[in-house]
Amino acid sequence: MTDDLQFSWELRGSGWATCRIADSNSERKDAVSYCTDALADLLHGVVGLYGASAVQRVSFDLEPAEVRWVLRSRGLNVDIAIYRFPDISTSWDAPDEQGTLAWSSTQPRRVLGHVVIDAAQAVLQLHGEDGYREKWVQHSFPVAALQDLHRLHLRQDRCDRQHELSFP
Repeated sequence: MTDDLQFSWELRGSGWATCRIADSNSERKDAVSYCTDALADLLHGVVGLYGASAVQRVSFDLEPAEVRWVLRSRGLNVDIAIYRFPDISTSWDAPDEQGTLAWSSTQPRRVLGHVVIDAAQAVLQLHGEDGYREKWVQHSFPVAALQDLHRLHLRQDRCDRQHELSFP
């Protein structure tokens, strides 16, 4: 297990985002389409790690490929496994193992929560809600999901890093 997770979400053009996750061993980068509400789905998935469900799945449409993040709670740690499928239209209900394992890491939940909050907040600060909607086209910025994750992270993880949510 490491404690060196990096995560970013950058809007690119109209309807595309670059999603990057890395630890000291490896990096994964994908061009994610707006065909799903990808950032909101990720925030909800991480929020789910604070509840009773030990496994959360989040799918990103890469047109036509799919990457599926499988987040498994292991006490205060999370196993992160990213599987790649060649076509989202045929893989939507396929078992995780039918995909190719593209990236994996085990991280403290507090670290995962922290980097996802920071990345979402950076997107909001850069683009604002109107700018996000303009670039992401079909979906609004997931304010409520970010607030939920922030609240749970601060309450349950006792993160000692700075967190200042602000809404332009």
